[in-house]
Amino acid sequence: MHLRISNIQHRTKQLKGFLISENNFSLKFPVLRLVHLGGITQHKTPSVKFSTSSVMAKSKFEYVRNFELDDTCLRNCYIVVRLDGRNFHKFSDQHKFIKPNDNRALGLMSRSARSVMEELEDITIAYGQSDEFSFVFKRSSNWFKRRASKLMTHVTSQFSSSFVFFWKEYFGEHPLLYPPSFDGRVVLYPSNQNLRDYLSWRQADCHINNLYNTTFWTLVQKGGLTTTQAEERLSGTQAADKNEILFSEFNINYNNESPMHKKGTTLLWEMVNETTTKQIKRPNEAETEVTVTRTRKKVTTHFCDIIGDQFWEEHPDILEKD
Repeated sequence: MHLRISNIQHRTKQLKGFLISENNFSLKFPVLRLVHLGGITQHKTPSVKFSTSSVMAKSKFEYVRNFELDDTCLRNCYIVVRLDGRNFHKFSDQHKFIKPNDNRALGLMSRSARSVMEELEDITIAYGQSDEFSFVFKRSSNWFKRRASKLMTHVTSQFSSSFVFFWKEYFGEHPLLYPPSFDGRVVLYPSNQNLRDYLSWRQADCHINNLYNTTFWTLVQKGGLTTTQAEERLSGTQAADKNEILFSEFNINYNNESPMHKKGTTLLWEMVNETTTKQIKRPNEAETEVTVTRTRKKVTTHFCDIIGDQFWEEHPDILEKD
């Protein structure tokens, strides 16, 4: 009887009676039939071979992938994703938002933004006012391989779904009449100064809009003017004029208005001490209460000036070195 052994060019493993190779592998089963060779009865073990391939099968339709654009964000740039409420003037009217500022809506916007930051930890700071929020990704971030479309859609969808999810937490039994929607855009800022100027621009816009809205709705709600009359009254006025109207006619000092309304909302990561109490039962002793303090990274909320240097000096970890 002549026996021939084939060379096996790749490593094999013996496992529970099966012969397994890494690429093409055979399954050898126990004796299944007898074969007579020259008067000698031999046991014959059949092999069943399965072929696998690490290369995904391609089809003739795969060429359509060539139409996809490369939207990888430039390296060493801060990635800013800014969301804006779509048609929120109508949305706020139909849901009877308080004018000029509804703290329920502002709180819900901030809660939705915090949900985004907790999901995407490479967001180093976020700033929001009215129906918009800006999210700043680290310059060194490699989330979603820095693809702009992935970053924008993930932030937008997470924010929108959170807005709906947490609605009752802020509006109670006041129903959400229809789904809100937000549009998004991605902008890159290459330097620390560029990023600071962007955030300063958004906070300055917050001040301008809030001063106008505060004066406008004061004229309507306390001055008895129609919305058209109030708009005509404020046409061409400067900041000093609006402050004068508020103070001289309604005894309102704009400087005493809520910082959240004047400055907007800033979210950032900080190390926070949290204290909790636990009940501990030791052997042969009565149950005792123990206070435990731990430090963890958490998203914190601030209503402060981010245009000047003080904020950035107090939070040096936000910016990366140029």
